[in-house]
Amino acid sequence: MTQLQRRKIPDAAIARLPIYLQILNNLAATNVLQFSSDELAALAGVNAAKVRKDLSYLGSYGTRGVGYEVTYLIYQIKRELGLMREWNVVVVGAGNLGCALAKFDGFLSRGFPVVGIVDNDPKKIGRTTSSLTVGDVADLKNIVRDEKVNIGVITTSSAAAQSAADALIEAGITSILNFAPVVLSTPSSVSVRHVDLGVELQILSYYEQMRIETGIKSDTSPELSKVGVQ
Repeated sequence: MTQLQRRKIPDAAIARLPIYLQILNNLAATNVLQFSSDELAALAGVNAAKVRKDLSYLGSYGTRGVGYEVTYLIYQIKRELGLMREWNVVVVGAGNLGCALAKFDGFLSRGFPVVGIVDNDPKKIGRTTSSLTVGDVADLKNIVRDEKVNIGVITTSSAAAQSAADALIEAGITSILNFAPVVLSTPSSVSVRHVDLGVELQILSYYEQMRIETGIKSDTSPELSKVGVQ
């Protein structure tokens, strides 16, 4: 399939593909060769019709009575998500979170090696974290060029996040993962994904509050036990 022939996949479907991929990798690790859309739907927490629609964007329709081939679908999803190659990452912000992400093996194993980390604090510049030495954010453009960086990760404070984004964009980065709890102003040509841990905790607090108000106890409720099993 050429770039001109490729069908645009809706954002909601794109967001589900990594979930399917994780499930499929787990299935492959247990030597599962075939599976049905119903089985994948149950594991992913979506309905089977949605799974079939999502996979149809990849050109994969399964075989009636047989289902989908695990290894081939893994290949299709990885191809669609651009995971047939590695994408180098630079982290802006050498605080606790930035250093932890720089050391995180999960990025490398999924094809996203962290090749640089920078900060503007003289006390942090020159320190080593994992196998990386913290560089000066003023050298970001050179780091992006020399290390062939594709993706920037922002782990600064809210106050410094926009400046970090501006520096990344100036260096030629067009894909940014932002951990700072602030909305960034970026050109439409730049893709930004936000990871706000505070927001996620607030969502969890809603469910906790619902349990309290309805008198549901997580250690005694049959309904919650069933959810845990699934």
